[in-house]
Amino acid sequence: MSRDMQLAIKSAIPIFIGYIPAAVAFGILSRGSGISFLECFCFSAIVFAGASQFIALNLVLTGMGPGGIILTTLLVNFRHFLMSASLSTRITKIARRYHFLLAFGITDEVFSVLSFKRGELSKGFILFLELSAYSAWVSGTVAGYILGSFLPEALISSMGIALYALLLAILLPEMKKSTRSLVLAISAGLLNTALIKLDLLPDGWTIIVCILIIATVGSFFLTGEESKDMEVAHG
Repeated sequence: MSRDMQLAIKSAIPIFIGYIPAAVAFGILSRGSGISFLECFCFSAIVFAGASQFIALNLVLTGMGPGGIILTTLLVNFRHFLMSASLSTRITKIARRYHFLLAFGITDEVFSVLSFKRGELSKGFILFLELSAYSAWVSGTVAGYILGSFLPEALISSMGIALYALLLAILLPEMKKSTRSLVLAISAGLLNTALIKLDLLPDGWTIIVCILIIATVGSFFLTGEESKDMEVAHG
């Protein structure tokens, strides 16, 4: 076994282990939401979007139409354009016919591992890492849906807290490092609450408005030094 593959296996283990609990929670929550096994499976096998799947599932339950759900998922996952653009500079030796497949498997955790790996990224390393994450998420979703048939209804309903736990796990590290992130997070919560209370928008659209407004405001919060750091990081 090559050294590159050994490193890929070592890097994939934490991602595989970390994905299972969240995927199981999604599967259990999907069953409690009343969607079919096939719909649940396709959610993870085709969308493969982590936190966005929890959000989309909640929007389905609120009655939002397909257009709103797709737009919300696009906005939440917009960061993947930047991730893929950053990695594209390091896969120049990989045939272009593989780029779509490699882009599909990019997640926050996979990107983190790839961004810290030095040198040119090989096709085998990326594919193995992505396949590990993908198989963990899909198999965990299936296991969770099946497990949901044996759990009490009250416990299944309580799995909705998994969404908030997952989002907080992503957000808290940034809030600790940056006061601006904390202010933006609190502002987003207050704005979302205000829009819900005012009841001016169709069900589910408050999150889209919040994303657009807070993201726009946040873009003006970057100081010159932070902007320079970001350019260096991506350049």
